[in-house]
Amino acid sequence: MKLVILDRDGTICVEREGYLQSPADWEPLPGALEAIAQLNQAGWQVVIAANMPGLGRGLFDMAALNAIQARMHKQLAAVGGKVDAMFFCPHTADEACSCRKPLPGLFQQIGERYRVDLRQVHAVGDSERDMQAAHAAGCVPHLVLTGLHAPSHTDPLPPAYPPGTRVHADLAAFASALVGAPDAAPGPA
Repeated sequence: MKLVILDRDGTICVEREGYLQSPADWEPLPGALEAIAQLNQAGWQVVIAANMPGLGRGLFDMAALNAIQARMHKQLAAVGGKVDAMFFCPHTADEACSCRKPLPGLFQQIGERYRVDLRQVHAVGDSERDMQAAHAAGCVPHLVLTGLHAPSHTDPLPPAYPPGTRVHADLAAFASALVGAPDAAPGPA
């Protein structure tokens, strides 16, 4: 199975201070939806792994999260793309959970659900914690420079980023690199 795990805010959509709280807050980053469609058309399944501490803080509820996701799915469908599932951590930083990035719990859940070797999975995000979680789970980490938490310099990356982190300008550049790379497809599981 060809599987890509994406962060949401700052990777697929514009990241907002105070979190996305309603469908009106959802705004895709330029080229991001088309990049997902490009991945899908090349046979990649796409899932999202995202921290959603706004749920735990009561800033929005599941109905709002579902409405935001519905807007994303509708816009994706319009360009021929889809996200197969969303895995999220609703906990705040104060709570002791294993699913909040930079811990690998969300990625491990995805690996179990899809019965895939995470070493064969490409994970894309815009922050240090995304890269740390991907690396801790064994995924191939890809950093996009589109979110509020993207590093100010990438050559070299700050030391907190895992070795081997690949850097792309945005999700479209990642998708083009992955789809165009003959060795990107996973081997036998």
